[in-house]
Amino acid sequence: MTAIQLNSELFFALGKIASDEGLMVKLLKYAKKLAAQKDDETLVTKEEFMASLERGEEEYRQGKCVRLQPGESVSEMLRRSGL
Repeated sequence: MTAIQLNSELFFALGKIASDEGLMVKLLKYAKKLAAQKDDETLVTKEEFMASLERGEEEYRQGKCVRLQPGESVSEMLRRSGL
């Protein structure tokens, strides 16, 4: 679908709900949520997340990991590992 087609459909839908304040409020909230997501660099797709997990599992299998010892704090583990 082209940008012109998307704009046309969006404005058609807006025309249908423009007279309903409740629907317009819902649309505005959702639009703001989408805009915030676009600016959030920490968001990743499901595929990116799963690939990251697979890389981590492979590093674990290769022994490229640091383990937290029983009774050890995270700070102590980080100091010990040089991280």
